[in-house]
Amino acid sequence: MTIGRPSEGSAEVQRAPRARMTGAQRRLQLIEVARGLFAERGFEGTSIEEIAQRAGVSKPIVYEHFGGKEGLYAVVVDREMETLLEMVTSSLSKNRSLYRIQQVALALLTYMEERTDGFRILVRGDSTASTDETATYSSLLNDAISQVEHILAGDFERRGFDPALAPLYAQALVGMVSVTAQWWLDVREPSKEVVAAHLVNLCWNGLTRLEPDPELVGPDYVESRKRTTVDDA
Repeated sequence: MTIGRPSEGSAEVQRAPRARMTGAQRRLQLIEVARGLFAERGFEGTSIEEIAQRAGVSKPIVYEHFGGKEGLYAVVVDREMETLLEMVTSSLSKNRSLYRIQQVALALLTYMEERTDGFRILVRGDSTASTDETATYSSLLNDAISQVEHILAGDFERRGFDPALAPLYAQALVGMVSVTAQWWLDVREPSKEVVAAHLVNLCWNGLTRLEPDPELVGPDYVESRKRTTVDDA
């Protein structure tokens, strides 16, 4: 018994023509595919074969663009670092101090919301894959801490505080925002705007009531009534 082949005009043989990608388009496609796989499985758990298969190309195409898995991973990390660093640093360099703190929190939360895969790659920081040991989330936080430190040092001098303490407060502020943002990435509620508002509430209202020489208190400490009043503007 023979089975007849479908005719040329039948729907079974009609296929939409595959659009050819330019070199730049193909490179971008491979980066996006790899970003998803690296975020899901990590560097060691991802293979060139899987990346090629998901992109619908042969393995030599991936090697042609990136030279290997290490090269592709480095490009993915560099792009994510550049995106996040630009969002954070731009928010630190504009407007007044209160607004800057708010925008830093929003920038980090927005990046995590819109580029979750990229953020997970940066946090994972597969050292065996990175050709640049500084290309990690922790290095970006260090950049942010340095900028916040500079801002606080100037503010401390104007208010008669010791500017040498600025690094301590910069670590505390950036750490608080970073850790809270990573918690929010898992729960996704309340909204990022509400989270940012509460972070600023804690950061700013605490900073406006700083003591120049704070000390640890003992178990018999009693809150001063004077500290509960609203400071004069």
